Amino acid sequence: MSLSTPARNNLIARELKRIDGHTPRGKIKTGKHLKMAANPFRFLRGAAQLFYADLKSGALTLPDSFNDRCGITTVMGDCHVANFGLLTEEGSHGDTIIFCPNDFDDACIGLAGWDLTRFCSSLFLAADYADGIIHDDYDSDEITKTDGLKATNQKDARAAAKAFLKSYRKALKTIISDPDARRMAVDTFEDDDILADARKKALKRAAGGKNFETKSSLGKAVERTAEGPRFRDRPERFKRLDAATYSEVKKMFRPYVDDSVLDIVLRLDAGTGSVNMDRYYLLVGPDAVQTVDDFALCHIVEVKQQREAAPIHHFPDISPNNALNPAHLSVDCQRVMQRRPDMVLDEAVWRGAHWLIRSRHHTRVGLDPEDICLAQKKPGKQLKQYAKACGTALALAHARGDLRSTRFERHMADAIAKDADALIDAAEDYADQSMVDCLTLQKMVFPPVLS
Repeated sequence: MSLSTPARNNLIARELKRIDGHTPRGKIKTGKHLKMAANPFRFLRGAAQLFYADLKSGALTLPDSFNDRCGITTVMGDCHVANFGLLTEEGSHGDTIIFCPNDFDDACIGLAGWDLTRFCSSLFLAADYADGIIHDDYDSDEITKTDGLKATNQKDARAAAKAFLKSYRKALKTIISDPDARRMAVDTFEDDDILADARKKALKRAAGGKNFETKSSLGKAVERTAEGPRFRDRPERFKRLDAATYSEVKKMFRPYVDDSVLDIVLRLDAGTGSVNMDRYYLLVGPDAVQTVDDFALCHIVEVKQQREAAPIHHFPDISPNNALNPAHLSVDCQRVMQRRPDMVLDEAVWRGAHWLIRSRHHTRVGLDPEDICLAQKKPGKQLKQYAKACGTALALAHARGDLRSTRFERHMADAIAKDADALIDAAEDYADQSMVDCLTLQKMVFPPVLS
């Protein structure tokens, strides 16, 4: 693969325009395209639709065992290393912290092999990103000093991909033996595991934890004032609404939440693939908030404009369920894939668009590639540990797509036993192509100036 041709360049421009409304070749430079051009890992995150265009055209080919319809279930659709994390189940109201998929914007009914391949590709690109930070090829908002740090390499990424598929298959085999094991969750880690410290951080951010008021999703976004809780003044993140819009949003979405709406802002520049989609944050809670215990009853509800899941345009007939409106489909898939879904999880039609309504978790600890692929010692071990946890968590989410039998689990366990190496080869090739595609996007966004 790994080609840069006029036809490939036109495909990239066309697919980005189809989702984002304009080509990156034009005079308008969107924050999304600039983010994607920063490095190949970011490019993969923002170009899920291109991944499915390549699957449809045959530019990306998976082993036949992963294309078999027995492998159909509820899938993430945009599966990569940054779309997993630690969170409190049931949104802000729960207190059980688990590690699981945390992004369902592109969830739909599809082939599990799509998620597996996309995740493995992201491992190679995360390793490339870390190496690029060390060698000053890529910039990082998270890392300012690289002294003493070591980065993962492509060999580490391949070992992690094998560990990911092995742990995925192991979880499926457990479910085959005991179907009730679908109700398990990834919630414990060895002391030297990369996720052990992340879990400690999550516990401190949960309601009752010592960092709840400052580091939880609620505490970082909201401050307690004499007039009551309100969103912090963070112009790079939140935009205040005019009175008419504030009133309209409150009237529309108050029936979907469980308490009073205390404040509303427009959330700016969130995500990568959905960075150009409107989203509002509603601060919901009791009318009187005087103590920390009262504050813990508050939570943030995200109202986000939703578009068609990335796989559906190129695979419209894989399941009739995918004909549901985009927000409804996301809600249904999230409810299936999560063990205990968010307490607030709904959808609405407003302003001629579909909107996803969901509570944000008090505890939400995600790991960026910098956290996973850079370390003072043995970054490859860290990446492998993380990949294994993702494999187990993804298997549990996929297995909940059909509770009637273990046919899916049996098929996928056999497919991995037979074709794991071939799948990893395809994923590595696609990662190489994404590196070339990112360079292509850079030339579109930053064309050479003719003297």
